[in-house]
Amino acid sequence: METHNYAVFILTHGRPDKVMTYRTLRRSGYTGKIYLICDDEDKTLSKYQEKYKDEVVVFSKKDYEKKFDIMDNFKGNKVIVYARNACYDIARSLGLDHFFEYEDDYPSMVHRFIEGPTLRAKPIKQINKVFEAFIDCLEHTKVTTIAMSQGGDHIGGARSFSNIQYKRKAMNSFVFKVNQDPSEDCIFIGRMNDDVNTYLTQGKVGKIFFQIANIMLVQMQTQSNSGGNTEAYKAFGTYVKSFYSVMAEPSCCKIKLMGTAHKRLHHKINWTYAVPKIVDEKFKKKT
Repeated sequence: METHNYAVFILTHGRPDKVMTYRTLRRSGYTGKIYLICDDEDKTLSKYQEKYKDEVVVFSKKDYEKKFDIMDNFKGNKVIVYARNACYDIARSLGLDHFFEYEDDYPSMVHRFIEGPTLRAKPIKQINKVFEAFIDCLEHTKVTTIAMSQGGDHIGGARSFSNIQYKRKAMNSFVFKVNQDPSEDCIFIGRMNDDVNTYLTQGKVGKIFFQIANIMLVQMQTQSNSGGNTEAYKAFGTYVKSFYSVMAEPSCCKIKLMGTAHKRLHHKINWTYAVPKIVDEKFKKKT
């Protein structure tokens, strides 16, 4: 595989001593560039700079206030969507061709695979090769972005694994190609659930977002880690969070109880109505 010009961006706020993703990447064998994307309103910014030095990149949220639809008239800007929309400009300023975009609270990244009757997990040790493969896929297809799967995608174990190899969604982790024309950037929308809002609104017009089941990130439980988006989640609750996606695409998204013993409200997508279908090549009409 070709070696590409890329870096990993970790979007972080208020957690200079808890950037788990940084340690996870190095423990997983990543040897490339890492940049911590911080905003200039972060009260802990000096601590980030003291600890991570030139790996910290600072942007201003005010520069992005009118560049995307926040989808409400609430006050405040302590949410991640501003950082997401700053990443392309930061990548261009750093002269990168691609960038990976992660949040700061991932304790591990693993391979998922079938062994006998069991779905197993094994820590990734050569993540450079994984990243190069992701970029190769991005370069040779018309895909907008590729994401890692999450724990909830693997409910059902080995029996369901073959059915989730590729899903038309991308949450929490992304890889993007850097466009020289900013009008081609993938713009995230919504105060909360910005990743879901974006893959729904852009997916309906044919943009391809998808995740790969074989590579999975492990996340901290929502609202268990202070900083980041936690303040917004606690202020508005999961119903409001999920309803942004209903507002974005009411024809295919609704609110539904999720879980077994401890149910919670969450968005539910009907993929039949969400995105155009990808038809198998064998059905192409012969000329």
